[in-house]
Amino acid sequence: MPEALPARAVWFEGPRRAALREHEVLPPGPGEVRVESLYSGISSGTEMLVYRGEVSPRLDLDLPTLEGSFALPVKYGYAVVGRVLDVGEGTGGLRRDDIVFVHHPHQSVFCVPVGLPVRLPEGLDPLLGIFAANLETALNVIHDTPLLLGETAVVFGQGVVGMMIAQLLRLAGAGRVVTVEPREKRRALSLSIGADAALAPGEDILKSCGRRPDVAVEVSGVGEALQQAIDSVADEGTVVAVSWYGTKPVILQLGGRFHRGRVRIRSSQVGRIGPEASPRWDRRRRMEVVLDLLGRLHLQEFVTHRFHLEDAPAAYRLLDGGAEDVVQAVFVYEGG
Repeated sequence: MPEALPARAVWFEGPRRAALREHEVLPPGPGEVRVESLYSGISSGTEMLVYRGEVSPRLDLDLPTLEGSFALPVKYGYAVVGRVLDVGEGTGGLRRDDIVFVHHPHQSVFCVPVGLPVRLPEGLDPLLGIFAANLETALNVIHDTPLLLGETAVVFGQGVVGMMIAQLLRLAGAGRVVTVEPREKRRALSLSIGADAALAPGEDILKSCGRRPDVAVEVSGVGEALQQAIDSVADEGTVVAVSWYGTKPVILQLGGRFHRGRVRIRSSQVGRIGPEASPRWDRRRRMEVVLDLLGRLHLQEFVTHRFHLEDAPAAYRLLDGGAEDVVQAVFVYEGG
């Protein structure tokens, strides 16, 4: 007879204060599965905004597995890979020992409805499963980017999502992909996975592209980069704004290139599929493509730091300090 199991989870108790809380996880009920975590990925974008308290406290939580509120405290995280421990009655599709990805906070054991976990492909390194959430975002960005075969694209920001976007733009038909990133090590990594050029902010984009880029994707989280994207694209070009700034204000100068060049700015957010694609695409189809891409893209190279869950406070302090060599930080659980 399955028993309740102890679990530990990361909570943001206040701005820049991460702590572990104890939980008791009951056996799965009908239509539920219980999962033991192997790995979970820390987002250096959205998650760090939440950690710093830079999200409006009035904003609703956007995942059913989150607890608390953005007013803090909140149990947060959204990229867990785990092993199914047991399944409840009437649960079809998943079996004990299946390796699954779940949009769930950082927690050692948890129970969720059977519709939330996604079984990972056989033979895939389970660690790569932590990238499923960010890859959903990156794929959504590509669908929101009006790129024609052979056109030139520039990507501002080479964190995990930015480097995914750069690779997917190539798969989508970009003739030239240029990236812009302030950190030297990330520029080197960007080049190693296929960018044609990797520039520091302020370097001549037009010279590297050979012409004004047709599209620009801003995923750096820096307002100045959004302005540079607007100023760099061709007439009638499109800037896709991916970064979530939370409560941080962004000031733009729209009286020059934006106006005369008829530049379009488009928001891309993973919670909604764009209207052009929505008649044919839904979340299930998008995830099917993501699962295929997990084994095709350069992703393993992104994992630079691994932490045990009890080291969570130190992990967040390191990320908050902007350590030069961090790309993807991962919590490794007992079975990982």
